[in-house]
Amino acid sequence: MKELITVIYILVFGITILIAYAIMQIKLIGLNVKDFWSFIEANQTLDKIYGIAKKYETMNHQQQVIFLMEAEKIFNAFEKVPEVLWEEEYEKYSDVLNAYKNIKVYRWAEN
Repeated sequence: MKELITVIYILVFGITILIAYAIMQIKLIGLNVKDFWSFIEANQTLDKIYGIAKKYETMNHQQQVIFLMEAEKIFNAFEKVPEVLWEEEYEKYSDVLNAYKNIKVYRWAEN
């Protein structure tokens, strides 16, 4: 029983050290932890709306508004981190940005 408690304490200590090291690395590259976390969430959202971006022409107005709002969240999160972190996602980002621009122009022309 004592050995089990010792192992649990060692694991908790190790996990705490790893979390502190990760936070330190994030701070060293000049980021706020909150900005980095929002970037991770935005990256997941980017994967979801990337497929939708290809079908923007068939969206109704409500779907377009939702797409625009989600895309703006992604753009804001990606602006806060260095491009080196998301250069692998550049193609998806670019496709979503193009769909965003096209929807904005379409909605502007419609009004």
